[in-house]
Amino acid sequence: MQFARRKWHFHHRHNSLADPSQPFVDFDGTIFMQDTGHILFDSHGCGSHRREILDGQIKSGERSFREVSEEMWGSLDVPFDDGFEVMEKALDIDVDFHVFHDFCVKNKIPFNVISAGLKPVLRRVLDTFLGEEASSRINIVANDAEISHNGSEWRPIWRHDTELGHDKAISIQEARKEAELECEDGTIPLIVFIGDGVSDLPAAREADVLFARRGLHLEEFCVEHGIPYVPFDTFADIQRKLENIIEEDVKKTGGKGKPVLFNPRANLWRRVSSQAAVPRYLAMSPTREEKIFLWPEAFSALKSSSVVKTSEVEGPLAAQV
Repeated sequence: MQFARRKWHFHHRHNSLADPSQPFVDFDGTIFMQDTGHILFDSHGCGSHRREILDGQIKSGERSFREVSEEMWGSLDVPFDDGFEVMEKALDIDVDFHVFHDFCVKNKIPFNVISAGLKPVLRRVLDTFLGEEASSRINIVANDAEISHNGSEWRPIWRHDTELGHDKAISIQEARKEAELECEDGTIPLIVFIGDGVSDLPAAREADVLFARRGLHLEEFCVEHGIPYVPFDTFADIQRKLENIIEEDVKKTGGKGKPVLFNPRANLWRRVSSQAAVPRYLAMSPTREEKIFLWPEAFSALKSSSVVKTSEVEGPLAAQV
């Protein structure tokens, strides 16, 4: 099945965002079942006990994601190659990812990985598990790093000067803007994000279609706050849904203009020019982390805690299949 005209964008964790037809997909916990950083920290850094304490400090709002991450990466004392050997043995790739990536290549859908991790680590993992040729087709949007030859110093070079270090929402906004400039006839790109965890929330709010790995933190957040999403177990689920979404969009729009599944929330967030323009959050006292990520309407009232999936939602975000 070949798809044309519309510039399809999917978000994982990948490189340059200038190409108007790039997808965005998370890396740790999404493409791979494990977290590359956690494997390194537990084996050659602060250890699992200290890491769990630091994770708790992020969740409580006591310390920022960037501050905690700097401590974790700074705790490493292992040469890059030795650290990678540990990761290679511990990592499991999604069983259907290879087929999904082939689907994107065949349909000329640029594939982007978007991550809070370190680009050198992600590239090495992709080169090894996919092969260098297939890996070269994947753009990595992540933090750079300086790693000493003897492994005594691992220092992240943050993509953004924010508490997150890499604000994925900003990266996706930049990608959308570039894509809109390059699209013909006023065509608006469809943004798809695929993720699993809390660090994916800034990117998730920018998506027209959101996929959340079943049973993990991103899905839990979507359920709690009534955010439309599509649950998935493997990338085969994503491919089937996307084929239906794209086919329906082409049928209704001819692949031109505004996509059927257009997310006005993303545009609303982009229009907010100051903190004063955001409604005050009155319903509860969330952590600092939640305040950063909540959708605008969630600042004043939480929606029902019932599961909200695209198959149950009416409106621009509901996937019609």
